[in-house]
Amino acid sequence: MNIHSNAVPESSGAQAMPPTVMRATRPFCWSVRRELWENRSIYIAPLAAAGVYMLGFLISLVWMPHHLRHLVPPDPEHPLILLAMNYAHAGMLLTVTAFLVGIFYSLDALHGERRDRSILFWKSLPVSDRTTVLAKASIPLVVLPLIVLVLTVTVQIIMRVLTIAALMLAHGDVAKEWTLPLFQMQVGLLYGLIVIALWHAPIYCWFLLVSGWARRATFLWAVLPPLALAAVEYIAFRTTHLGLLLQDRLFGFSGAAFDLKDKNGVPIDPHFIPLSLFAPGRFLSSPSLWVGLLLAAGFLAAAVRLRRYQGPI
Repeated sequence: MNIHSNAVPESSGAQAMPPTVMRATRPFCWSVRRELWENRSIYIAPLAAAGVYMLGFLISLVWMPHHLRHLVPPDPEHPLILLAMNYAHAGMLLTVTAFLVGIFYSLDALHGERRDRSILFWKSLPVSDRTTVLAKASIPLVVLPLIVLVLTVTVQIIMRVLTIAALMLAHGDVAKEWTLPLFQMQVGLLYGLIVIALWHAPIYCWFLLVSGWARRATFLWAVLPPLALAAVEYIAFRTTHLGLLLQDRLFGFSGAAFDLKDKNGVPIDPHFIPLSLFAPGRFLSSPSLWVGLLLAAGFLAAAVRLRRYQGPI
């Protein structure tokens, strides 16, 4: 009795199927996307600040042609500063907004997932603690500065178009508006955002570390110990070394990265700083910068270790 098999023999001319190529998972990129999905304030707050500024600028267009028409002071550099103010204020507002968003994001980045117990789910995924912490640190150090740059450039371009249109309708001097080197201001904004991100890196990383350690009141645990130490130093020794260090860490980037006085020793108006007054060499050789970056690296390493062993609150 013959038993016929149901199997169909392969033909000799059949082509072998190519092996399936698996795409790289890119856990770091997806971790950054996760932060953007879960924390919409990262981009909503700068967008809201840009919208509020544009609303105020649109209202000011009613009086702008009159102001620009009578802008003839004796100092030839003075009109340039006045023209740059509106554009510079947009960048300043968005930069301050991003700094505040970065502070509060860092304080909640590791604490929030412990508070809502979602850390148990994220730890079950094949994503290392180092990747997770670095992705969270990249938000205030990389993502927020990029958002500020894109929004500021967009707002400034719209402002220039609207200003020229308002001047043309009012028969104003359009040529005066073109004397402002807007692209030079935007290059300065990019340089300034890089400088601020590097200078403030230990602040964000310290807040991340406190976020992974504190069980509650992360803001108080992050801010009160340095202030208390500064107060103890002043009471005990009548010195303010720590207080000056904290002040320098917040605002010292301007003196390190820019020449804020011209060759005659006259202070430069911060609304418009020419490219010739940038000092990247002095900034990169500043001991304060590298000490801060070393502290930031230490804080990040400690945050990675904390997340490895910390559980939900």
